[in-house]
Amino acid sequence: MREFSLERTRNIGVCAHIDAGKTTFTERVLFYTGMIHRIGEVHDGQATTDWMEQEQERGITITSAAVTCSWKQLPEEGVYKGFSGIAHRVNIIDTPGHVDFTAEVERSLRVLDGTIVVFCGVAGVQPQSETVWRQADKYGVPRIVFVNKMDRVGANFDNVVREIGEKLGANAAPVLIPIGAEDQLKGQIDVINRKAVVYKDDDVLGSTYDLLDLTPEQKEIADAAYEALVEKLADLDEVIATKFLEEAEITVADVKAALRRATIASKIIPVCGGSAFKNKGVQGTLDAVIDYLPSPIDIPPARGHDVDDETKLVEVKTDDSAKFVSLAFKLWSDKFVGKLVFFRVYSGTISKGDNVYNPRTRKRDRVSRLIQMQADQHKDIETCYAGDIAAIVGIKNVTTGDTLCDESAPVLLEPPSFPEPVISMSIEPRTTVDQEKMGTALQRLGEEDPTFVVKTDEETGQTIISGMGELHLEIIRDRMLREFKVETNAGKPMIAYRETITRAADGEGKLVKQSGGKGQYGHVILHIQPNERGKGLTIENKVIGGTIPKEFINACYQGIRESMLTGIIASYMVVDVHVDLLDGSSHDVDSNEQAFKMAAIFAMKDAFRKSGCILLEPIMAVECGTPDEFQGDIMGDLNRRRGRIKQIGARANINVIEAEVPLAEMFGYSTAMRSLSSGRADYSMQPSHFEQVPQAIVDTIIEQRGGGY
Repeated sequence: MREFSLERTRNIGVCAHIDAGKTTFTERVLFYTGMIHRIGEVHDGQATTDWMEQEQERGITITSAAVTCSWKQLPEEGVYKGFSGIAHRVNIIDTPGHVDFTAEVERSLRVLDGTIVVFCGVAGVQPQSETVWRQADKYGVPRIVFVNKMDRVGANFDNVVREIGEKLGANAAPVLIPIGAEDQLKGQIDVINRKAVVYKDDDVLGSTYDLLDLTPEQKEIADAAYEALVEKLADLDEVIATKFLEEAEITVADVKAALRRATIASKIIPVCGGSAFKNKGVQGTLDAVIDYLPSPIDIPPARGHDVDDETKLVEVKTDDSAKFVSLAFKLWSDKFVGKLVFFRVYSGTISKGDNVYNPRTRKRDRVSRLIQMQADQHKDIETCYAGDIAAIVGIKNVTTGDTLCDESAPVLLEPPSFPEPVISMSIEPRTTVDQEKMGTALQRLGEEDPTFVVKTDEETGQTIISGMGELHLEIIRDRMLREFKVETNAGKPMIAYRETITRAADGEGKLVKQSGGKGQYGHVILHIQPNERGKGLTIENKVIGGTIPKEFINACYQGIRESMLTGIIASYMVVDVHVDLLDGSSHDVDSNEQAFKMAAIFAMKDAFRKSGCILLEPIMAVECGTPDEFQGDIMGDLNRRRGRIKQIGARANINVIEAEVPLAEMFGYSTAMRSLSSGRADYSMQPSHFEQVPQAIVDTIIEQRGGGY
């Protein structure tokens, strides 16, 4: 029997920009729910969900960590904990905030029902916050906001709420407004219940707080926020709209129910304020999670498609009695138990000893062990139910995004999508003894991380690793040393340039080989033109009269796709091209698929030479925060790095410079910025778009690559 019903289950993530306080917030949640008995701090390397050595040393989250707790909303003497009095299970995934580890956020949001987005009360909406918000939009994940660090100098709750509306286009509605700010932070105004939650001064852990009547000043703030909330709900919810128009009484229960419906529909975002580090406001935000974020049965059924027919959609209803369907969203190599497969159950149940079927590989595997994760701690369980998040030990041939289901009712769920790597470097073992170990380590790490790619340069024989940034690859090398005992030497980081065309062109390719016996004959004529930026490769078959036989059309497509892998400028991947396959000819005896594939490649290269190919480089959106006295030096340095200043603004007591800078110029920037600002400035960056590389730099790149195709 399940311990918690589906209605009393919440699967949530904690997401934000780096250093907004996600892990600190999660640590308080675990403390107040009784899962841990002392609070660990990030800066001391003691936080529960930052269990990796690299996380503890750097004070940042690198891998998403799953934890499970229960929260009982129960009014007690002198302690306010909501009204329902029923315990709920809360499965939490604490995600990284650094842009290099954005894949961890992506795959977590794919399987979560709701999320808490944490904003810094001083910095407000920062670049990675916007990225996280877009990822949540992509998967339709309802969210609430916790405005953290309200105890810091310069914290401004109203400013953050305004930025959520302006920068994210979200309908933000404050429901727990901080009482005071900076060193005067006392508690929260509960807008809906019209009460003041005031923390006791003698309780430094924030475990107890009083539920008091509002002061006149607090009542004025609460009344204004409540009226604004009801007006927003009247526009979004029929029940409230009807009562509003009929001037009937709108009760607290009405408002909570309507706010829940609107939040689950992602039409409104409840906002809470407080300070996780100062232990103020976390319990009220947990109440908001229970009250407003969805249970697994409140969200639409998961959708997949038939294994044999991609056009046939299949709905997966959240029900314990249905056939088992789950999604493997993360792989991890644990030093104690081996390979872990994290999965979210969408329907049915799975128990130890059962078989699971993988529709991608068409193979089944036996579940020998099921565990519930508490960061790096394991708790063996017998059965996983619909809505649960857990891990399977030891099953084989599984990759991130695979569906695991009942063999009698196979279905393929949509896997999470991941960005392309933007930076590469060569890597080699320091000793020949480490060669085989390095191969094993790279394979294991590549299985875990979809944004980490390993390939061998055919010309030089070097092993090339690619990832999302310098820190990403640095962590990979560090893990190879610590976990696999492989010491490596790394080459200079390389940029993932792209090539594209600027004008339309025709191309013709012909392969004619006669060697005494059966020969090779393929002849292809095609037309290429620039595609919309970001649309990739599109192909249209315009062959008339069977000049290229139907059985060779797919071979032509294969050749066209293969030709896009190496451009003619510096052998980088070609992007954003539309191809019309027009004409050709064939030979009754000598034509075959391989001949037409090669002919298509020759035709594409011929067209590339006439199409004005250019080289593209990744451009980063960079945001620098600096005190006023260093602004000129920071801007001058960005200009020297071929950067374009887009906007200069102010936030609290710092100036904010927004710029677009080529990734190639950003290596070592953190050191340069610290030097220019005496360590007082900071920055963040994320991929923005691709732009043409200046010709002077193209020549250098070609020289480094040893020429084009």
